[in-house]
Amino acid sequence: MTRVLMVAAPRSGSGKTTLTLALLSAFRRRGLVVRALKTGPDYIDPAFHEAATGQACGNLDSWAMSPDALRTRLLQARLAQAGRHADLLIVESSMGLFDGLTGPEGARGAAADIAARFGIPVLLVLDVRGQGQSVGAVAEGMARWSDRVAVRAVVLNHVGSARHEALCRDALRLPCLGAFRRDAAIALPERHLGLVQARERGDLPGFFSLLADKAEKELDLDAILAEAAELPAELPAEPRRPENRRQGERAQENGFVPPPGQRIALADDAAFSFLYAHLAQDWRAAGAEILPFSPLADEGPDERADCCWLPGGYPEIHAGRLAGAERFRDGMRAFAQTRPVHGECGGYMVLGASLEDASGTTHAMLGLLSHGTSFARRKMALGYREAHLLNDTLLGPAGRVLRGHEFHYARVVDPGQDAPFATLFDGEGSPLGPAGGQRARVSGTFFHMLAHRS
Repeated sequence: MTRVLMVAAPRSGSGKTTLTLALLSAFRRRGLVVRALKTGPDYIDPAFHEAATGQACGNLDSWAMSPDALRTRLLQARLAQAGRHADLLIVESSMGLFDGLTGPEGARGAAADIAARFGIPVLLVLDVRGQGQSVGAVAEGMARWSDRVAVRAVVLNHVGSARHEALCRDALRLPCLGAFRRDAAIALPERHLGLVQARERGDLPGFFSLLADKAEKELDLDAILAEAAELPAELPAEPRRPENRRQGERAQENGFVPPPGQRIALADDAAFSFLYAHLAQDWRAAGAEILPFSPLADEGPDERADCCWLPGGYPEIHAGRLAGAERFRDGMRAFAQTRPVHGECGGYMVLGASLEDASGTTHAMLGLLSHGTSFARRKMALGYREAHLLNDTLLGPAGRVLRGHEFHYARVVDPGQDAPFATLFDGEGSPLGPAGGQRARVSGTFFHMLAHRS
């Protein structure tokens, strides 16, 4: 039997990831097989979840993914090593529990959509800094906001003292299953796109042990486990749509994203790490082989590959090393002469002609596309995106509709002369115009793909 529980909060920055990692670490120490999922478009937190559980962490997104795809993802996550079912599946919410687009209900990209659709009970994290009894009103409002979402209990976070804890507990009508005291030792360092990546930290085993100790001391783990609901072997299916669906929609009902090739050369290091786990899982399930290489180690794509994928990451931090990586540059240029290459966000920046780092120094990039980008002249782009492909690419044929997001501070400062990659729309359908670039076999865009829609 697999139990499932969602960790959510009224807003971002409340401590959801810290609590999730503490629970995963503590229950794993107790001998449970644990797995995690993350709602919304996030690839940094899932890397921490994977490190804590030893299992890949996928994403659930009610705007980007169809209801059938969500159902498939959730059932997939039950499986652990050697086909054994996980004992506990923890779903970490992004943003605030009810935060998302303005509509339609159930497909807003909100974590509440997932909790409501699949009956997942919610453990609410309340950051109580600067508050006393008012936390009771916040908790009560969250619990009563939707009769389709079951907010079952509360954990207090950033509690300053025994008196502070008593004031907060006394104001709550929901069960309080623990109180995390303020502790600088468990703070997760951040940078401009979120947490410093799990792969860049050498202290994770000790950090997870510290979190497990804190959870055992300050949380009622038995009561938290009791609040988790059983995940049925079969989840309710979406009602059958009319038979005149758009071409290709039926093929995407199960939620799988087909691989871009049989052998995929995948850039994979601290500069290129933002690949969704469910994409790699889908590609492998379809029989594709992923061949990782490290541009930062001056490696080029594997010659056995029939396509190359440069995911997002932090090339702006490593621009000097990438500019000096001759084997990487020469290997990519030779590869692109005969086989397709695609870059997302950071990968798109590296495919261009130049990249200006935070100090204002401009570095030559691969030049496989002609645009130039800058991290010094920042402009944040954040939000859901629907991409309509303008040409045949690794992501699909012309006309295919993809859903995903953008999140970056770099900007295009020289558009170059390449044909656009796709026409973009925001999450509410407003047109954003052409974006990205394509030249011969090479394509790139700031857009991160989460799912196919047609």
